[in-house]
Formats: sequence, C-alpha cells, structure tokens
Amino acid sequence: MTTLQMMTSSIEIVPVVGRRALERFIRLPEFLLRDDPSYIAPLRAERRAALTPRSNPFFLHADVALWIATRNGRDVGRISAQEDHLAHGDDGGRIGNFGMLVAIDDPEVFAALLATAETWLAARGLDCMRGPFSLSINEETGLLVAGFDTPPMLMMPHDPPYVNDRLLALGYGKVRDVYAYLCDTTAALPPTAAAMVARGLPKNVTLRPLRMATLKSDVAALVDIYNDAWTGNWGFVPITEAEVAHTAKALKPLLQERLVWFAEVDGEPAAFGLCLPNLNEAIRDLSGRLLPFGWAKLLWRLKRSGVATGRVPLMGVRRRYGSGMLGQLLSLHVVEALRREAMAVGMKSVEMSWILEDNLPMRHLAEAVGGHAYKTYRIYEKRLEAHTAA
Repeated sequence: MTTLQMMTSSIEIVPVVGRRALERFIRLPEFLLRDDPSYIAPLRAERRAALTPRSNPFFLHADVALWIATRNGRDVGRISAQEDHLAHGDDGGRIGNFGMLVAIDDPEVFAALLATAETWLAARGLDCMRGPFSLSINEETGLLVAGFDTPPMLMMPHDPPYVNDRLLALGYGKVRDVYAYLCDTTAALPPTAAAMVARGLPKNVTLRPLRMATLKSDVAALVDIYNDAWTGNWGFVPITEAEVAHTAKALKPLLQERLVWFAEVDGEPAAFGLCLPNLNEAIRDLSGRLLPFGWAKLLWRLKRSGVATGRVPLMGVRRRYGSGMLGQLLSLHVVEALRREAMAVGMKSVEMSWILEDNLPMRHLAEAVGGHAYKTYRIYEKRLEAHTAA
C-alpha cells in the first residue's frame, strides 16, 4: 500500500484508495467518538454514496482526496481535501477546502492530517484552505464550538471540544461563525410576528405546499430561488440542480408535501422553505447500520411513531423582494406555514440552520418566530504558502 510518511512520530498518512479503505474512513468516527453521548453515527450507506464519485454529483465540479492517519497499525484520524471549481475567494483568489476531520486529541495527528491536506491543495495552485466542509459549504458546514451537550440534527456536524484548540495551534483562524436556531413549534408566535401574519398577504401572493406530482419542476424552482437569494453572500457556492435532485431522491422518504412551502407572486415562485424530519433522531441507536433490522426500525419511526424534531436546511427569497417589506412578509409566512405543519405532524421543535453570523435578516427572522441560537459552528481559514507544495 502506498503511504505518505509524515516526519512526525510514527504517524502514517494513508490515501484512501479502494472500497476497503473507504469503509475504514467511513467507520472511523464511530470508533473515535463512541464515548461522546451526543454523537450520532450517520448511516454508512448514505456516507458511501456521498463519497462515491459516480453517485454524488458534487464530484462533477470538484476534486476530492481522502486520507487516514495511522499510528502503530491503529487508525487515529482522517481528513478530506476538496477543490470545488464553483467556489471562489472574496478577493477572487482560489480557495481549497478541508473537511471530514475526526482525530484523537493529539497535536501530532492533527498536524500530520492538516499538513497533508495543505500540501495537496497547494500543489494544485490554491491560495488558501477553508473549512471544515464535508464536502461542500452546501452540506455539513463548520466545526462545532458551542452546544456540545445536544446531538446534531440531520446533516449537521458534531465535533469534540478539543478540535478548535488544535486548529488554532496550527495557524487556522476564524473566518465566520454560523448558528443553529432552535424553535419551539408549540409556542405561540411572539406578538409582533403574530400581528404581521394576521394581516395576511397581498392579493397577488399565494402560499402553496410542494406537489409530489410536479416534484421535478418544484425542485427546479427551489434551486432557482436559492441561487438567486444567496448570490453575493459570503462563501456562496451555487447549488446545482443535479445536486438538489440527488439529495431529493436520497431524502424522498423524509419529504412531505406540507413541509415544503412556496410563496408565489403573480404566479411566479418567489420564496420557499423546506423542513425535514430529523433523521438523526430516528437512527440514533442504529450505529450507522440498516441491516439486519435497521430498515424496519427506521421505517417504523418515520412513518408510524414519527419524530419530535425537524430541521429547516434550506429557504430563500428572491433578491428583488428580499430587502423590502414584501420579502419580510414572504419569509415570515413561509416559516409560519412550516411551523404550523411541523407541529401538526408531531414535531415539537425545529432547527433553522445554518445561519451566518452577519446574515442579520435571517437571524432576525429566526428570533422573530421565537428561535434562539443554541449551537455555534466555526469556519476557519489559513493561507497556503507556495513552498507547501514542494
């Protein structure tokens, strides 16, 4: 097996090549984080699909490398490096990403892993490394730095507290924080928001749920609104229709028509919001496995007993409405529709995530409907020196 021998202790950094190595990479967090009561192992089948180029359309516009750190024959950490060709720096520079970072609390292991990712990205001529993103900023984003005492929601990361210190020691600095807001669906709307909802919408605006019969066109509308709404925001990378279609297919068992809402202005989709049942609640005791009985447990919990939590991972309002009163009304009515329908299916709390720290309109919206920031995730950045590639 080809290995990149790091000049530190007895640590070896092994490129992930082949199915067996990929399986080790996927299962490593289950071992390293097994004593963390808030950790939930993702479904292995889903992780395999996400990390297999032929099944994940992210690889159509990105190059990815994966590595495992070993010491004395024992796997002690992992990392990924990504060059997303749709991502660009604030100054036009070329940005590389890292992610999938899990390791024992050992400075040498972290140093070896991060140096490997830096070397790979610098060799490709990239100017800096930003992350963690697993694999994209449109997927799992940031490192958990506050809120360790509760498990993560669907498609949100969870990390031990020591990782922040390890990154800081290696020269990584905070570039942005993002927040997760938790909303109690059973609580009445705060008075100001309730009054705005009670006034209703203009006559040329209609609210409607997702239509499974026209799922393809609704997905296209969602992508169009999302990319229009968030263009210009820090870190924005357009989400492709192929990626959303792939995610929609994977999450189809979770999609419910009345948990996806569109606001239309003069018949044109102008805003949307998507709420998903929190899959992590349903799989918490499955240890990432669906066989032999995991499928039965999962289907029962999703279809019969239900889950008490959900997450709003995507929403947006077209820019031409976003800064005015109409944009505020569209956002508020979409969120209220999601809250009402989530409560109707038994969800007692819903997470709105993630929200950039400087995205004040979205933060104000989350707070206006009674949400409070209960988790903080940090995005880091480090300049890549030309000699790193040597």
